[in-house]
Amino acid sequence: MRHVIILLSMLFGAVTPAVAQLSIGIGLPNLGIGINLPVYPDFEPVPGYPVYYAPQVNSNYFFYDGMYWVFQSDNWYASSWYNGPWAMVSPMAVPVFILRIPVRYYRQPPMYFHGWQENAPPRWGDHWGNDWQHQRSGWDQWNRNSVPAPAPLPTYQRQYSGNRYPSYEQQRTINSQNYHYQPHDPVVQQHYQQYALPKAASQQQQHQPQQQQQPPHHQQQQQPQHQQPQPQQQHQPQQQHQPQQQQQHQPQPQQQHQPQPQPSGQDRGSQGQGKDASKQPKQGQGKD
Repeated sequence: MRHVIILLSMLFGAVTPAVAQLSIGIGLPNLGIGINLPVYPDFEPVPGYPVYYAPQVNSNYFFYDGMYWVFQSDNWYASSWYNGPWAMVSPMAVPVFILRIPVRYYRQPPMYFHGWQENAPPRWGDHWGNDWQHQRSGWDQWNRNSVPAPAPLPTYQRQYSGNRYPSYEQQRTINSQNYHYQPHDPVVQQHYQQYALPKAASQQQQHQPQQQQQPPHHQQQQQPQHQQPQPQQQHQPQQQHQPQQQQQHQPQPQQQHQPQPQPSGQDRGSQGQGKDASKQPKQGQGKD
């Protein structure tokens, strides 16, 4: 019976790469795999790797590049939250630093790990077949002096446990508000685009109408401000201009009225001359 199980596992390993070619990498996080941690787990770094492992969790439980990774039932799963929901990861898409985790850090290693070196990564090529080994060649070769720094742990998730553990939609919002790490692994980046970007895009669409409505609102507020001083500026010069016109009209009748006494004086002189002339003939007539 044991030989039959081993044979089936080998056949499954040979078929898996062919199926993995049709996979998109990391699926949607909609799976439950039986992990239900009561609180946020404690992590310790894997020396020389940008990976954390959870020594107190009775599972092959890791953290790498902003995501949690679990190897269970011969499959890899990933999630952005410590209790899932989980997404299945194709063997072709498992990040190389997850594949490189030494055997000794697996809390529940499968039976076929038996006999493998504890300080070396699992022999994934022997398990998943030659096709996988050919397409993922070089996964077990890297410069140990140029290992990237581990991603920061999203410890803000400590406050969400038990009944406070958020739903999938709530997780997306909380994660975008509290965890701003940008993944480096191409597979993880692809998952982030599927996991976070749709929510961010919907938020941008919600903010865009508000931003479009705000400019007219500001214009309406600014327009009255410009319109209010305008009539005052137009009305003030009119008020100033009116007294000027009145001042101009006031001296005009005075200037026209002042020369009037001059002809009246001349008329008096002429009238006086007329009186004298009238007197002269009377005097002459009296003498005669």
